[in-house]
Amino acid sequence: MTSETTAPELTTAEELTAADRCDACGAQAYVRVTLATGELLFCAHHGNENKAKLEPIALGWQDETEKLLAR
Repeated sequence: MTSETTAPELTTAEELTAADRCDACGAQAYVRVTLATGELLFCAHHGNENKAKLEPIALGWQDETEKLLAR
């Protein structure tokens, strides 16, 4: 019996919902930042405020702030 190891598949991040809350203030999250150490969720305000610091080290940046304009 042999065991085959495969590389993990890259998947699209799930859409943020009203249940996802900003790690800074608790408002609805519209930004997901994936770092080597984990994930951060931010509202539009805090995502924008932290973008310059986090973008250079982020592995992924999911921005769904366009949902705010659709309301």
